[in-house]
Amino acid sequence: MFRKWFNHLGTTLYVQLWENRLKVTDSGTGRTFDETPKIKIVTNQKGEKIISAIGTLADNTQEPNSAVINPFSHPRTLLADFTAAEKVLQHAFKTLSGNKYLSPSPAVVIQPMEKVDGGLTQIEHKAFKELALGAGARDAIVYEGEESSPSSINFAKMANEHTATPEAQKSTLPATVVTVLMVTVLLFIVLAG
Repeated sequence: MFRKWFNHLGTTLYVQLWENRLKVTDSGTGRTFDETPKIKIVTNQKGEKIISAIGTLADNTQEPNSAVINPFSHPRTLLADFTAAEKVLQHAFKTLSGNKYLSPSPAVVIQPMEKVDGGLTQIEHKAFKELALGAGARDAIVYEGEESSPSSINFAKMANEHTATPEAQKSTLPATVVTVLMVTVLLFIVLAG
């Protein structure tokens, strides 16, 4: 119960994702993490994979048995490697919290800034939300729309709008199909009779 109350003291983070850029802004303080979303993984002598560097440092250091991954680089979608992406977001969240051992979990508004033609699928919505939650968010929403200024982010309002949109679409789809079928059957009966 204490942790739940404590988390509500947390801030709201506005996460903007591009293939080659990750920008996370604390809407309360205005502090920003703005880096390339790369992660360097080194395989040690035991075969274990260890994170060696994140961001621009991942490209700038040479290490044997290492690979640099951009978890947001894929030809069709913005999320290519979920686990690596989660680690990059965790790093950004910790950097903005000052790497404190005990800090409240943030609410997160996550906005893909590219590769959104035609809108995000329900699967992409779920993946981005789970990504933010896995990185340490207490709650998360996926935002599609015009770029917002971090100071104008209102998590509660956006969450209400967000939950109405996908769920409403999901629940009205079967109703729409049933309505079309009923109209088709009635039309068939009228024309046949």
